[in-house]
Amino acid sequence: PVADPDSDPGPASTGPWGLYRGGAAFLAALGAERDPGQPTPRAVAALAPSAEADWARLLAAACRAAVSAGRRALVIVPDATALDRLAAALAPLFDAERIARLSNDEGLSERAGAHLRARAGLADVVIGTRSAAFAPVPELGLLACFDDGDPNLTERQAPYAHARDVLLLRSARQEVPLLLSGYAVSAEAQRLVDTGWAVPLSPDREDLRRTSPLVVATSDSYQRARDPLAALARIPQRAHQAARRALEHGPVLVQVARTGYAPTLACQRCRTPARCPHCHGPLGLTRDSRSHAECRWCGRAAADWACPSCGNRTWRLSTVGALRTAEELGRAFPRVPVISSSGEHVRAQVPDRPALVVATPGAEPRVPGGYRAALLLDGDRMLQRDALRSTEDVLRRWANACALVRSRQEGGEVVVTAEQSSVLAALVRWDPSGWARRELAERRELGLPPAVRTAAITGPRTGVEAFLRALDPPSLGQAPALRVIDPIPLEPDGEDQELYRALVFMSYGIAPQVTAALRRVRAASSAAREHAPVQVRCDGSDVL
Repeated sequence: PVADPDSDPGPASTGPWGLYRGGAAFLAALGAERDPGQPTPRAVAALAPSAEADWARLLAAACRAAVSAGRRALVIVPDATALDRLAAALAPLFDAERIARLSNDEGLSERAGAHLRARAGLADVVIGTRSAAFAPVPELGLLACFDDGDPNLTERQAPYAHARDVLLLRSARQEVPLLLSGYAVSAEAQRLVDTGWAVPLSPDREDLRRTSPLVVATSDSYQRARDPLAALARIPQRAHQAARRALEHGPVLVQVARTGYAPTLACQRCRTPARCPHCHGPLGLTRDSRSHAECRWCGRAAADWACPSCGNRTWRLSTVGALRTAEELGRAFPRVPVISSSGEHVRAQVPDRPALVVATPGAEPRVPGGYRAALLLDGDRMLQRDALRSTEDVLRRWANACALVRSRQEGGEVVVTAEQSSVLAALVRWDPSGWARRELAERRELGLPPAVRTAAITGPRTGVEAFLRALDPPSLGQAPALRVIDPIPLEPDGEDQELYRALVFMSYGIAPQVTAALRRVRAASSAAREHAPVQVRCDGSDVL
């Protein structure tokens, strides 16, 4: 931990970090001489949605503090758009040749050159996407990651490393200061704060009210009393009014859950999902085929479709995509430009003039000075996703969208059309840290990650069962330190053979022993080839 946040010397020379309790102390620790007897400074920053000091400027200021002490900085961001924003924030503070950029979007020669400059110590600041977390940077003075809850930071190939976990290991082994920042706080980052491994950096409530937009939920009792039909409308009257007022001065962001036109259909009578009669894939509509449904898997038209449950031949839209939403808004707001940013057509920035910007989560373009208002639609549909982290992901997506809107002092307003829930209440109060703390406490009671570590063993049933017998879990630990969920079916693989998955929940205390046993059994089974091969994945964020 860093010095006590209450002893913060103030914002005199801290720039944008002066807004945060403990921010000045953390920057002072980054720029001070390293004392081997002192703990390594590590922090988790819950950022305020301020256009004056966005996340890129904050990370650039932290990099400058580390470089001023004669050390170097490594910063990881989720995608190329965030990388461009960070590079723009670093440009006024560092010479271009002292910044190395590592990303798959760069050419091979450019990336190889940046890697060599980082390895040789010729770059003061190294920035990149998830794979850059392994970059060999000498004399590190700062490891930083923005929006560590973004799934883009998880490697898609074995060993499925998360960039945040790589930075945690490097910080612990090399005693390098660490900074995790984001507009929302992940459960993993909150665990670091609860255990005392990192200190929290956050603004005061008065500063939050000043820098954040006004967030309104159409599901609260006051709004429902004024508009009884708000629960049935996709865009309630309150959202229409907010958009109409904001369009008099500038652009309005409309966040939707899905890309495409109408991605999924259902039976008009019994609501059974519409499936292709050939491959059983989901049926949907495209902008070019509004009169007949097409399979999203095989592309065949389903002109003679009939519901297999009730025989009805008419369907309804069960989801509305970004293109359909843009079309509907174009009719509702005539003479107002409608800009779409989703799928393969993502806009990085739009001008500050009246327009409706329809975007999916993560594809929202920036506006100089911020949007005048934002409508967050389809929240209930996103929250219905059957996953452990669905609420955490929705709060992160909402918070990132709110950070693009002007503050309430400048007339910024966000309207959310979801039903009442704890995650919506946290957004209205702008309290992502408090929500993460309560969420982590609930997972600790239930024995779910990240309160415990996990291992997923996936493969044919005979292979998974043989692997568990060789692992012999009772010899490694007993409940509640170690729990094993027997293999359950997942989905058919390419050979129509059922895939099964077994889950192992383990406490952090016995995790090294269990993971060593997993490696040993995996190597022995691969060499002996006594059963079908299985996949072993530890701490996968998308397993539950």
